[in-house]
Amino acid sequence: MSFSSFRIDVPDAVLDDLRARLARTRFTDRSGDQPWQGGVDPDYLRDLVSYWHDGFDWPARQAQLNAYSQHLAVVGGRKLHFLHVRAARPAGTPAPLPLILSHGWPSSFVEMLPLVDRLTDPDRPGGAFDVVVPSLPGFGFSEVPDEPVTRALLARTLHELMTEVLGYQRYGAFGGDVGGVVTGWLGALYPEQVAGIHMIHPPFPASFDSRPLSAAEQAYLDAETAYDETDGGYSAIMGTRPDTLAAALADSPAGLAAWIVDKYRDWSDNHGDLANSIDRDTLLTIITLYWATGTIGSSFRQYADFGHNTPRPDITVPAAFTVSTEPAQAGLPRSIAERACLDIRHWSEPGRGGHFMPLEEPDLLADEMRQFFTSLRP
Repeated sequence: MSFSSFRIDVPDAVLDDLRARLARTRFTDRSGDQPWQGGVDPDYLRDLVSYWHDGFDWPARQAQLNAYSQHLAVVGGRKLHFLHVRAARPAGTPAPLPLILSHGWPSSFVEMLPLVDRLTDPDRPGGAFDVVVPSLPGFGFSEVPDEPVTRALLARTLHELMTEVLGYQRYGAFGGDVGGVVTGWLGALYPEQVAGIHMIHPPFPASFDSRPLSAAEQAYLDAETAYDETDGGYSAIMGTRPDTLAAALADSPAGLAAWIVDKYRDWSDNHGDLANSIDRDTLLTIITLYWATGTIGSSFRQYADFGHNTPRPDITVPAAFTVSTEPAQAGLPRSIAERACLDIRHWSEPGRGGHFMPLEEPDLLADEMRQFFTSLRP
């Protein structure tokens, strides 16, 4: 199966239209008496939109993205965008273990670039890896499938990319958020080819019926339910009214930015200031990609199609976890992951790095990934 080279080239007409819309942005007033009380603070959004219009250098960011080897392949009848960065390999040395790194929502392949730089570097202890970073179907430059976007479909797509398109017979997988769920499915469905999986969000079992919940497990599940009461609105509307929401966000870059920034601030380990975890140029690079590709609506598909998912089998391949620091993970007991993963070989709770850990703590995460995946080399 063949693939072609790809370079990002957002047309000037798209960028001119974006700037014109930003210049005409209508802002709202704060709904409460405290910043961020009702979501994205209007003052923050004004500053971000102003910088997006006057200071953000998209051509420079586009050139930086195009420094990575990018490709398009047809997988399952639809175009799939991916990065493929090979590690330097001295003559006579074994082929490096390939790794596939999968992003979540509201993210993109950009989140994984700090890991790409570190994991392909042969001078770091433990050696280097070939790294593949897809844009999940429906995100960025990857087309959305015609069939329901289930976790199993996403895993099947990425496995086909690794084995049939790129010809790897054995590989490791990493992911967070949706990409982490898909990583778990890769380990469950393809144990003969998947050497091991590494995640920052430990998986739940398909069912809790195998044995009674412990006190710690029940306390965590109760806390998660309580947290969803304050945080779950975004997924409820994306899952039940995706087209209504997409119509608004696809027409307003400021609205799109607000919807995405809300999650980056709430879920990253930033101590109340998003700039402490993710710089605004990186944030605007991700938001601009959503705008230029018009994919905010298709990124909702995995929420809207959630009811089509089937229970995931047990994960039997070696598993490692560097648990992120975010409200939804607080107090999560290892025993919940042990219900889903039968061979956990590494469990770390570093106490720093949130939902977007590849951007927030790339050195920490790359070191733990290298240690784990190096142990799985033949």
